Amino acid sequence: MNSCTERTIGIGLAVVLSCSLWLGGCGSGNESPVDDRGLSIRVTEPVQRDFDKIKEDGVLRMITRYSSNTYFLHQGIEWGFEYELVSRFAREHDLALEVVITGINESPYDLLNSGKGDLIAANYAATPERQRYVDFTRPYNLVDQVLVYSSELDNPPQTIEELAQSGLSVTVRSNSSYFHRMQDLKEEGVDIDVNLVPNEKDTESLLFDVSQGKYEVTVADDNIFQAAFSYMDGLVQGPTIAEKDTIAWAVRNNAPELKKELNNYLEGHFQLREDKEPKRSLFLQVLRKRYFEGGRRLANYYSPNPSIGESDGISPYDDLIKSVADSAGINWLMVTSVVAQETKFNPRAKSWAGAMGLMQVMPQYSEVSDTTLLYNEEINVREGVRILKRHLDHYSYMDSTNQWSFSLAAYNVGEGHLADARRLAIDQNKNPNEWEPVADALLKLMHRSYYRKARHGFCRGIETVRYVREVKNRYEIYRNVLTMRQLELNQSSPGVLGFF
Repeated sequence: MNSCTERTIGIGLAVVLSCSLWLGGCGSGNESPVDDRGLSIRVTEPVQRDFDKIKEDGVLRMITRYSSNTYFLHQGIEWGFEYELVSRFAREHDLALEVVITGINESPYDLLNSGKGDLIAANYAATPERQRYVDFTRPYNLVDQVLVYSSELDNPPQTIEELAQSGLSVTVRSNSSYFHRMQDLKEEGVDIDVNLVPNEKDTESLLFDVSQGKYEVTVADDNIFQAAFSYMDGLVQGPTIAEKDTIAWAVRNNAPELKKELNNYLEGHFQLREDKEPKRSLFLQVLRKRYFEGGRRLANYYSPNPSIGESDGISPYDDLIKSVADSAGINWLMVTSVVAQETKFNPRAKSWAGAMGLMQVMPQYSEVSDTTLLYNEEINVREGVRILKRHLDHYSYMDSTNQWSFSLAAYNVGEGHLADARRLAIDQNKNPNEWEPVADALLKLMHRSYYRKARHGFCRGIETVRYVREVKNRYEIYRNVLTMRQLELNQSSPGVLGFF
């Protein structure tokens, strides 16, 4: 629980699994049949949303997959190569970052062109098929496509031609660049049998299935294969079927300013030398080492199989938070998001203003006489939940969305500054019980013409507005990822009840 002048932790995040999964379809744009090259496209006319609108909203929406090389959760904290690379761009432009995860039978291109997201960052190759519907930034990586065999195969084919004659099926997604390459090979006279799987299967999941002998052959980018090979047994690398695919971010083809800003950013991290070899920034080298060369440590962060993994929950404190939150009658995932926002689950954290422990409880608001006990995880969570519950009760006459927004704001900035903002909203003939006008008033309280008339003076309202957005967005991450994993488990293990 921070004072008004404290800085919040991290970048705002939200995860939306997909329009089709949650809303029954995107429902915007023009309808069109499935593309003849395997892309399922419904929204062909992009909405008008360029960088000026993104800056105005203060939010950049990143479309991606849930995987170890794109975006995933580890102990309640967000990780992933694509996530970290986009996050840095968002921070440099003072933007909150929302993460939109594609769901079952969902097209990332539909999400992009319908305005549900602003860029696709998912290790995508800039193929001609995709460029029919979206534009691409400059590259930030070059990769080779390689065949990957199950180690259970005896004498796997050593050439593409041998594979075509072997009768083996290559398992890929229909919307992948690997499928496009299979079609190109067929046009070149090399007809390989292809087994198409649902598009929600990412490359890492398919590699895992191949390692378990479920499929005989798949295709992967060489960097993804090397990362998986370091912690998956049962994989054998085959011949290269495509060289130096350019990996880039996809944007709407009517968003030239966003593309320009992204290109300027990527140029500082990835360039091609005269010999066509890549030159990477230190930051990009660190990310590559972390996510593609990290060895078996990566398996501690992410498993493509929902039945295995080090942790069956969101954070290291799930049982404690569930118990305390359930006793108080409030949502445990929202409390978990508060803890992640405040301290990233560090029980020894202490702010410059004196806030202590997991939930950054201010001693003056605590009922604990011995303040050193606020470093005790259970005591701290109970005190934090008690304070949060008090705010929720105070705003209980509001609908649940506004109730949580106001309660989180009060937890962050205090009731005094929030009351100033509500009075200012009234002065401007706006509803003081709606979060949006009050959030706008909080931002105004950073300017002297407004805060000099306020009872509690200056408030760095931008931090409180971000705090509320970030906590609520992270809650959506937790809720949707739990649901996604449950769906995956039900698909892989029919009849199994519950994952967490």
